[in-house]
Amino acid sequence: MDTEVKFYTCKNDRAFKEVFMKKENSDLLTLLLEKILKVKVNEIEYLNLEDNVDNINVRRKSYDLRLNTDKGRILVEVNASIYDYSHERQTAYLCNEYSHITLSGEDYSEDIDIIQINLTYGKMKNFSKENKYLYDDKEYRIFMIQDEENKKYVKNFKIYDINMDYYMNFWYTNDKEKIEENKYLIMLNLGQDDLEKLSKKDRKVEKYMAEIKKINIEPKFIEFISYEEDQKKREKTRLRKAEESGFEQGIEQGIEQGSLSKSKEIAESLLKQNIDINIIAECTGLSLDELKKIESK
Repeated sequence: MDTEVKFYTCKNDRAFKEVFMKKENSDLLTLLLEKILKVKVNEIEYLNLEDNVDNINVRRKSYDLRLNTDKGRILVEVNASIYDYSHERQTAYLCNEYSHITLSGEDYSEDIDIIQINLTYGKMKNFSKENKYLYDDKEYRIFMIQDEENKKYVKNFKIYDINMDYYMNFWYTNDKEKIEENKYLIMLNLGQDDLEKLSKKDRKVEKYMAEIKKINIEPKFIEFISYEEDQKKREKTRLRKAEESGFEQGIEQGIEQGSLSKSKEIAESLLKQNIDINIIAECTGLSLDELKKIESK
């Protein structure tokens, strides 16, 4: 019985980075940024571009962009994520970027916007009135630091949370007018057959289709994604078994003790392949100090 080969779309953050965070694909990235930020992008500067290369195993820094637009300069971080992705973690990334704004005397310069764009899936099916972060019928939401009277604490710190389900619904309902209007967002989560239907001789969609197909046959990309997914499945299985056994107080301890040896073994292998130590920490649950000790052996 043949096993269907999984096709990774840009709903996966790693796939998104591999396609869009390359200088040769700046035209595709420009389409997205202009659609989301509603600006005219004159120039994109890829910060740390030397770390953003084809080899998936090369260590990388965060993917940051500096934009020159018709509305001024913008520093941008872009993430693709399922909705259970931590708000706290996303905020931590953005705060880190904000802390690196160039100081003018003793004051932070406000002549550049610091923006995080989260392309988020899962809002519709997870809609709950009890959760203030969830909303199923809004195109996007912009979060800022402000008080109850909407007075902004800072003006240049923003999070754009894009409800990708809002756009995908146009595809599912075959709303042709809306599909055409939003096709560069919709294409991010389409499989090969649907991309063929969407392209209709649109050169940008065709270029994107070629790029996403390319990374789906890249051995190192598949190796990394497979490992990442396997780790998530293992963790969910351990949690489920611990809960079923009634050892509520021992869930974290059981995971830690049961996987520590294997995690170290896997980490050692990944370090030898020069995979980013931060990625290894995230996948294995080991601290950076623990990984550095393994690396130094």
